[in-house]
Amino acid sequence: MPEKDPATYAAVKNPATYTALTYLWVIALAAWGGAVNYIKRVREGSTQRFNFMELVGEIMTSAFAGIITFWLCEASGIKPLVTAALVGVSGHMGSRAIYMIEAWARKKWGP
Repeated sequence: MPEKDPATYAAVKNPATYTALTYLWVIALAAWGGAVNYIKRVREGSTQRFNFMELVGEIMTSAFAGIITFWLCEASGIKPLVTAALVGVSGHMGSRAIYMIEAWARKKWGP
C-alpha cells in the first residue's frame, strides 16, 4: 500500500501525476460552487446585480480552494465521492475555505 511508504506515496501521488481531465473536473466542480455562492449573494442583495470582475474573482478563488481541498483529500486517502463533495463545498465557501485551511495548517505546523 503506497500510504505506508512515504517515498512510494510521494512518487505515486503528487500534483503532477493527475491528468488534465481530473483537474478539469475539480476546477469545474469548485467553480460551480463559487458561481452558486455568487448567485446567492446577488439574491440576498449583498452584491451588485452583475459584476463581471467580482464573478471572475469568485470563480478563481473557488477553483483555488477546490484544488487545495482535492490535494488534501487525496493525501488523506478520502474516498473519491466524498472528495468531490468536499471540493464542491469548498468551492462554494471560496475564501472562507482558504482561511480555514490556513488556520488548520498554522495550528498544525505553526506560524
